[in-house]
Amino acid sequence: MAERFAPRLINGPFEDPALFIGFHYERRALIFDLGRLDRLSVREILKLSDVFVSHTHIDHFIGFDHLLRCSLNRDQPLRLFGPKGIIDNVRGKLTGYTWNLIRDYPLSLTVYEVDRLTLRKAEFKAVHDFRLKEEGQSPFSGTLVEEPSFRVRAAILDHQIPCLAFSLEEGNRLNIKGDVLEVMGLHSGPWLDDFKRMLRQDRPSTTPLAAPTRSGGTKELTLQEWRDLLVLERKGQKIVYVVDSCYSEANIEQIVSLAQGADLFYCESTFLEADADKAEQRSHLTATQAGALARQARVKRFIPFHFSRRYESEPDRLQEEALRAFAAQE
Repeated sequence: MAERFAPRLINGPFEDPALFIGFHYERRALIFDLGRLDRLSVREILKLSDVFVSHTHIDHFIGFDHLLRCSLNRDQPLRLFGPKGIIDNVRGKLTGYTWNLIRDYPLSLTVYEVDRLTLRKAEFKAVHDFRLKEEGQSPFSGTLVEEPSFRVRAAILDHQIPCLAFSLEEGNRLNIKGDVLEVMGLHSGPWLDDFKRMLRQDRPSTTPLAAPTRSGGTKELTLQEWRDLLVLERKGQKIVYVVDSCYSEANIEQIVSLAQGADLFYCESTFLEADADKAEQRSHLTATQAGALARQARVKRFIPFHFSRRYESEPDRLQEEALRAFAAQE
């Protein structure tokens, strides 16, 4: 069975960061960072439900305008999450344009600003000329989005400014035993979607559920009984995204914790270890440091990216150094 999430770096490793994550079986996508987006189709952009911005240095936020232009006519609301200051950053972008002719456009943009203990919320609507509307704040304990089938968590890293790292975590996958359905004379279909949804919502195990039979009747069992008979459960995908971080003890601890056991670990590998002094000055990771973090977190696959253009004449060196550090013995 195909994985639920289909991640893709939009640009090359020496170009702007942006990780597009499409959903199999749904017309939906997420994106981590808003570097240049011109390689995304409008159709792909309109699938976005949630945008996660690490910080607003230009190479991570320049694509906001492209996203905005493509989204003006969208009916579905769009959510954007970012570090402290993101609401002012978005307001600054929006006030840079004149909106007198778009009041019948449906776009609604909700922005969540992540601080150590709080999530501040603000809304911008086309019908109101994208004027800022404060929506208060709520406690923040690491989770930005929590849905029955997945969640997105964040850690606040130090890049001389707050910079967010993100982890997309699928819930356990519930695969149905088709051979058991056949033996029991049961139809597949919408009832199985309801069944999975009830399991993910942690409904009481004694909740009754009727299944349609091939003979035209129904068979009723409890959720737990159906689970024992029909479900093969396996761990869902985990995708972690880390950019623009100095190699401090606090950052190391947070990154390793967030990325622990990830299936895919996208991590900046900006400088060669020989230029570690430059990496420290610019608050970035070297390829060796990124590989060491991937190894400590015991990730399954490590994808180095966000390379400094100073190495464009030797395009393989950063990749090779990062993967060598990842493969090194403890």
